[in-house]
Amino acid sequence: VQQYFPEWNAEAGVFETQEDGLYRLVEEGFRELMNVGEVQTTDRFRNIRIRRNLPMTVGVSLGNDLMELSVLSEDVSAEELREILQSYRRKKRFYRMKNGDLLDLSAPSVEELSDLMTAAHLRPEEFTGRQMQIPAFRAMYLDQMLARSQALYGVRDSRFRHLVKEFKTIDESEFEIPKGLASPLRNYQRYGYRWLRTLETLGFGGILADEMGLGKTIQMIAVILAAKEEGRPCHTLVVCPASLVYNWQEEVHRFAPSLKPLVIAGTQAEREELMAAQEQADILITSYDLLRRDLKLYEGLHFDYEVIDEAQYIKNHTTAAAKSVKVVQASHRFALTGTPIENRLSELWSIFDYLMPGFLYEYRVFREELEVPIVREQQEEASQRLRSMVSPFILRRQKKEVLKDLPEKLEQLRFAKMDREQQQVYDGQVLRMRDLLEHVTDEEYHSGRIQVLSELTRLRQICCDPSLLFEDYHGPSAKREACLELIQSAMEGGHKVLVFSQFVSMLELLEADLRRELIPYYKITGQTPKGERMEEVKAFNKDETPVFLISLRAGGTGLNLPGADVVIHYDPWWNLAVQNQATDRAHRIGQTREVSVYKLIIKDSLEEKILDMQEKKKDLAEEILAGEGSSLMTMSREELLELLS
Repeated sequence: VQQYFPEWNAEAGVFETQEDGLYRLVEEGFRELMNVGEVQTTDRFRNIRIRRNLPMTVGVSLGNDLMELSVLSEDVSAEELREILQSYRRKKRFYRMKNGDLLDLSAPSVEELSDLMTAAHLRPEEFTGRQMQIPAFRAMYLDQMLARSQALYGVRDSRFRHLVKEFKTIDESEFEIPKGLASPLRNYQRYGYRWLRTLETLGFGGILADEMGLGKTIQMIAVILAAKEEGRPCHTLVVCPASLVYNWQEEVHRFAPSLKPLVIAGTQAEREELMAAQEQADILITSYDLLRRDLKLYEGLHFDYEVIDEAQYIKNHTTAAAKSVKVVQASHRFALTGTPIENRLSELWSIFDYLMPGFLYEYRVFREELEVPIVREQQEEASQRLRSMVSPFILRRQKKEVLKDLPEKLEQLRFAKMDREQQQVYDGQVLRMRDLLEHVTDEEYHSGRIQVLSELTRLRQICCDPSLLFEDYHGPSAKREACLELIQSAMEGGHKVLVFSQFVSMLELLEADLRRELIPYYKITGQTPKGERMEEVKAFNKDETPVFLISLRAGGTGLNLPGADVVIHYDPWWNLAVQNQATDRAHRIGQTREVSVYKLIIKDSLEEKILDMQEKKKDLAEEILAGEGSSLMTMSREELLELLS
């Protein structure tokens, strides 16, 4: 046996391997021997007892910010328990106990205990007779694991049970809606308010990830207003994109007139003067960029609440914006975003690193244990682990779930076919890109992604209108003609239209078309002053102007435009989350009509293939937030060549 099966432990009389098929082969061999002859064994061999389980008790008690965890067994000491876990981690099949018994390491109690240590992020060496301390924000995950366990007996103290109960009975919580709130909350908004209050009471942070248009701002304002009405400190810092700064100020005035907002904007001298009077305000509102510049002005300040809006702005944890919001001192931190994951799981890590540092471990550990197994290896176990960890701290509702009275959103594709002149320009760019991709090494391809992206952008601009690239191009533009026809058709039906494009120069071409056809319009780009932007939004919602031209980045957030019921995406691209944010400028609270959404696509171009990529791109977010879908696919050189075929 030892000659052919080196993992056979002759002294113990067992086969130490996890390859069950090989183990069964040895057992069958012994049975065959017993059928044809007599098998003689020693007394020591006959007295070996294999234990199939090891009873263990897990005790949990809750302190202020820490949980105390203890693991006890009447059968083994703490030292031996550490050795058992170390053997399990080394993938041993059996462990010889001090009393001579063999413990089957596939026992449920050992496996579940190892999972528990992984969740607590402790090593077997840290198991001692004393109690272990872990952060309180792991309480819900720990409770879920103990609830699923069939082999571990859990003993929870009263404070731990109270914390878990608070999370499970949010609907029954006694948090009263503040009386000074000027607008009634819908039922789902009441739940969101109580969820935020529950997190605040327990000392945790959270992501309010409602779909765009469901009123995340008013739910957060209600929490701050409640603190003021109850006589608790409510000094708050709101950090948001520059386009939303004055929108927040207006929302505070509208929903909570008793709160005093103060916008920190203007020149450096003006901001310093405003910060000198910051104690007189309840809510300071500034942008990510200005906070980065003004960090010295915030040194020594402590806020009761720090709220980041459009939290995807800190999705890259290495940026100055992400680092700035994390150094501000605050008792309670919240994040508002309709897209907590746009492309990568690291974006979710960055937001939680702001909310509760250490909750998703250090980034290196997060990447090794969760991100890579989920994205590259598609491990369901790792995906389930991440879902279980983050789900108590993310509240996400969609319109179709909570707004039964909100009109449906109808999405349609509108295809346009290039004529010969435009097609020749397009084909020339495709040949240029294919030649570029086919004559570079893999290393050159990965290091030259910026050039590849630039060439892709040129291809997209040709789809929009070749004159974006070539001043001497005076031929037709299939998509531009289709867009104008769609606008005219919508106007004939009494509809108002939003037109989004990522290229400001494209909006200028459309602007010329509208002027030529004597069609009134408004336009917003990144260069539009914030005050003028809000005035145009208000005017569009009230008057009869039929068209609003908006650059995607400038108008994807912060604009309430329920006056429109037709949305045109002139140049849809692969970031579906950004497109949906833009669509939700019209499809939101206050809309009384069905919203039609059109994506203009050039037939037989990369735009048509990009539609499939959009579906793959959104799968990662759905997998973690809703527990469905497959992982995000990384585009290789071969996939890009296929895109151009």
